[in-house]
Amino acid sequence: MQIQIRSLQHVGIPVTDIKRSEAFYQSLGFTNHMQAYFPYGEEDKGTCIMMQLGSITIELYEMPEPDNSEVRNRKNGHIDHIAFDVADIDDTYQTLKASGFIPIEPAPVKLDFWKNGCKYFNILGPDGERIEFNQIL
Repeated sequence: MQIQIRSLQHVGIPVTDIKRSEAFYQSLGFTNHMQAYFPYGEEDKGTCIMMQLGSITIELYEMPEPDNSEVRNRKNGHIDHIAFDVADIDDTYQTLKASGFIPIEPAPVKLDFWKNGCKYFNILGPDGERIEFNQIL
């Protein structure tokens, strides 16, 4: 079998409060590119928002259950983190920290990947999703 995968289209993230998550990603520079509802069960519907920043698209979706138990209990197959490529990791770290974000790491971490290595750090989104900022050196 041969299929032609051209690029990553989007990353889907289940969230517990769609408005809170939308505001969080907007604070990182994303915009609500489109919003739709999807059927769920016989009479319910969920909410889906496509957040976009340049060529990056993140799908945020909220299930209709009042306590979002299905979203919270889904573990298998979930994305561990999203990594964004940045031009200057140290500047990105300082800018996010000064803007009130709390990096998980006390400073960008260097790894011996790629030819000259890379540096990264993470922040957490509203539902505990890890957002990594990464610079290939």
